[in-house]
Amino acid sequence: MSFIDSYKKLEKICSEMYRDSYGVSAYIDEMLGTPNGADYVEGWNEDLKKLKHYRWVRNQIAHEPGCSEENMCVAEDVRWIDNFYSRIMLVKDPLALYSKARNSQGVTKPKQISQQATTPTRHQQQNVSQKPTGCFTYMISVMLVIILISNII
Repeated sequence: MSFIDSYKKLEKICSEMYRDSYGVSAYIDEMLGTPNGADYVEGWNEDLKKLKHYRWVRNQIAHEPGCSEENMCVAEDVRWIDNFYSRIMLVKDPLALYSKARNSQGVTKPKQISQQATTPTRHQQQNVSQKPTGCFTYMISVMLVIILISNII
């Protein structure tokens, strides 16, 4: 599978989860708006950095002359995106793990919790008429997708 095909697949599942045509951006925005995600989920910052990078790569390929999968991507990029998609489907992605960690019994909270005031991103400002989607809705959506897939198989 090519980088663009893998990215489209990830974009589609994120778009369905957030009811937003900019699915990966919505996922990134939710990560950015999640306080202390890195304190609860191992690899949080790395995943966020990779998602931002691959969104940038996709935009370069789509909009910049001379940019193509051949000169912008390697096989590892496709593997990472496919793996992240699988993690979403298995409810093991950063936002799902964060939700589990925050809601599970006996979780010790980080020593220093600071409330960061987040300014809306350009993407969030464009979608002011939409109601925010929280982790609970996300979890329900993922579970419904898994149930539908298991019924098809």
